[in-house]
Amino acid sequence: MPEPRARIARGAFAGAVAATVWALQQPLDQRLFGVRYDDCALLGKAVTGGRAAVPVGWALHAANGAAFGAAYAALAPRLPVPPAARGPLAGLAEHAASWPLTAVLPRVHPRAAEFPPLRGSRRALAQATWRHLLFGTLLGELERRLNPPEEAVPGPPSEEVAATNGHGSLEHAVVGIVQPR
Repeated sequence: MPEPRARIARGAFAGAVAATVWALQQPLDQRLFGVRYDDCALLGKAVTGGRAAVPVGWALHAANGAAFGAAYAALAPRLPVPPAARGPLAGLAEHAASWPLTAVLPRVHPRAAEFPPLRGSRRALAQATWRHLLFGTLLGELERRLNPPEEAVPGPPSEEVAATNGHGSLEHAVVGIVQPR
């Protein structure tokens, strides 16, 4: 595998890119699902107001994606699922863990009144599920391409490949002809 720090840095980059794509497509999914909810606005308006909320929200959203991507890059190789399923599963797991927080959002967010109610809205749940699935799929694929698995390191030949006579095993040769590797 790539060096751990480099692997994690590339995972962070993949997460930031995936979070940015999520943010860019939000106007489309708002129309599709009929819910005027914007994750970047939610983050930005939690820490500042006015015109600064938009760029601050985008930066926080990309930073969250980068942090998630870094953690994902460190953990993904250990997940006992096919590589193509790791990203989507991670995105949906994050969604399952964070969606219950929508119940407390109206009580803790300083500008909660500016957002549509999320808790109890099937459309908002579907929209958030879509966003997390998109994020996870993009994160997984980008991270997999940026951090390809280590190529097989050549080591000493196994017993079935090399025999004491120096010519290899007849059984291995026959299997190699019948069932190419």
